[in-house]
Amino acid sequence: MQTTMNSNHNSDVNPFQIFMLILSLHVVASSLMQLIFTLSPNVVEILTSVDNIICLFFFTDFVIRFYQAENKLQFMKWGWIDLLSSIPMVEQLQFIRIIRIARILKAIKHISSSKIMFKMIFEHRFKATFSLVSAISFVLVTLGAIGILLLEQGEVGSNINNGIDALWWSFVTITTVGYGDYYPVTTGGRIIAALLMTAGVGLFGTFTGFISSWFVDGGEDAKQKQIPNADTLQNDITDLKQDIADLKELINQQSQLLSSKKET
Repeated sequence: MQTTMNSNHNSDVNPFQIFMLILSLHVVASSLMQLIFTLSPNVVEILTSVDNIICLFFFTDFVIRFYQAENKLQFMKWGWIDLLSSIPMVEQLQFIRIIRIARILKAIKHISSSKIMFKMIFEHRFKATFSLVSAISFVLVTLGAIGILLLEQGEVGSNINNGIDALWWSFVTITTVGYGDYYPVTTGGRIIAALLMTAGVGLFGTFTGFISSWFVDGGEDAKQKQIPNADTLQNDITDLKQDIADLKELINQQSQLLSSKKET
C-alpha cells in the first residue's frame, strides 16, 4: 500500500507540474500586484491578457487529468478547485489558484526520498528544461511588455502606447522575429529590447535542443525495446549452459555405449 501511495505521488510530480507551478506563481504575483499597487489600465490590460492565456493551460491540464482519472468522482473531490482556478480574471476567484501551488508542493513533499527527486530530474532533464524555459518565457514576455510600456508610453515618436501593442512587441522580440512594426525609441526601451533578444536566443536555442534530443531519445528508446534486459539475458545464458551440460552427458553416454560394444 505504501509503495502504491509513493508511486502515485511520484507520478504527480513531473516536468509539466513544474511548469504549472511557475504559471500559478505568476498568476498569484500578478493578482497581488493589482491589489497592492495602483496600476495603469494599460498595465492591467497586459496582466489580464497573459492571465487569460495561462487559464487555457490550467483548463487543458484539468481536462487531461479528468479524462485520465479512473475514478471521476474521487478526482472531483479536489478537481473542482482546479476547474475554478482555470476561470479567467474574476476578482472573487483569483486566489483559488493559490491552492494549486499548495497541492503541487504537497505532492513534492510526499516524495519518499531526495534520491527519487534527483532520479526524476535526471530521467526527465530535457523535459524539465523545456518546462522551465517555457515558464521563463511567459515571465519575460510579461515583464518586457510592462517595462517597454512604462518607458515608451507618451514619448515623442513612440508607437507602443497600449498594453496589446506592448505585449505583441515583447513576444516578437523574445522570439527574435522582430517584424519592425513596433520598436522602442528611448534608451531604456532599447536596453529592454536588447535583454529580451539576448534571452530569446538562449531560450529558443534550448527549445531547438530539446526537440533534437527528443528525436534522438525516441530512436534510442526504440533500440532499447529490441535489446533484451539483463534478467532475460541471464535466463538465456543459464538455459544455454544447461543445454550444453545435457549435450555433454548425452555424448558421454554414447561414448560409453560404443566402448562397451567394442569390448564385446
